Amino acid sequence: MGRYFNVLTFVLLTVVLILILALIVIWKRQISIYQRQQKEIQMYKMYVKPLEEFIKDLRARQHEFDNHINALLNMHITIDTYDELVKAQSAYMRSLVARKESRYFPLLRISNKVIAGFIYSKLISINEDVHVDLMVGSNEIFTNVPEQDIVEVIGTLIDNAVEASKKGSNHIKIFITSKEEKLIFVIKNQHERIPISELSHFFERGYSTKSESGNRGLGLYNAKSIVNHWNGEIYVENETLDNENYLTFRVEM
Repeated sequence: MGRYFNVLTFVLLTVVLILILALIVIWKRQISIYQRQQKEIQMYKMYVKPLEEFIKDLRARQHEFDNHINALLNMHITIDTYDELVKAQSAYMRSLVARKESRYFPLLRISNKVIAGFIYSKLISINEDVHVDLMVGSNEIFTNVPEQDIVEVIGTLIDNAVEASKKGSNHIKIFITSKEEKLIFVIKNQHERIPISELSHFFERGYSTKSESGNRGLGLYNAKSIVNHWNGEIYVENETLDNENYLTFRVEM
């Protein structure tokens, strides 16, 4: 009888222990879901809402764009020759494109508003002396990588390019698209040519050059770790564009 009681007690304790462990697993899972939802809400507030405000501002200024269209359409009234008309219209268009807010227009095409909003938040903080070219290849951004990881990676690369622009270079080119269910992000900034022997160390933990801070090395190391975790690729190279050297970072994940 005593032996039977001991076995029964053991079984009951085992069942209770299993139930407790199951409850702990469920509780941790719920906590993880809650934390993820909180991050999503935070990211929405930080990145999507500013972009929505920008869109609202554009809609509110629709009459201003209408005025520009009318100005272009009616130039022929005061300009006699075709060549002069084309020249005047081209100059007018260039002045519109050169306006600061025009650099953000390609972001409105991106379906993922968190990524678009994050890039927007970065661009509006860049000094006006820095010229930024932004190109969007695909409206739909397909990737299995969580948005918070994408934000950390491209945020590091944008910060590095902006930091380099403070040292004399003033041109940054950004390209974002999606191919075969992967995000492709490319950023180029004017920079003196860096030897391949140095480029090969850029993603090492804490690596820095004489002209760069150690924070860059740590940031690139973290970015590389995230990309590797999702079986992606990230690399850096020198690239010559318009007889100027650019430091080019490319990410696929």
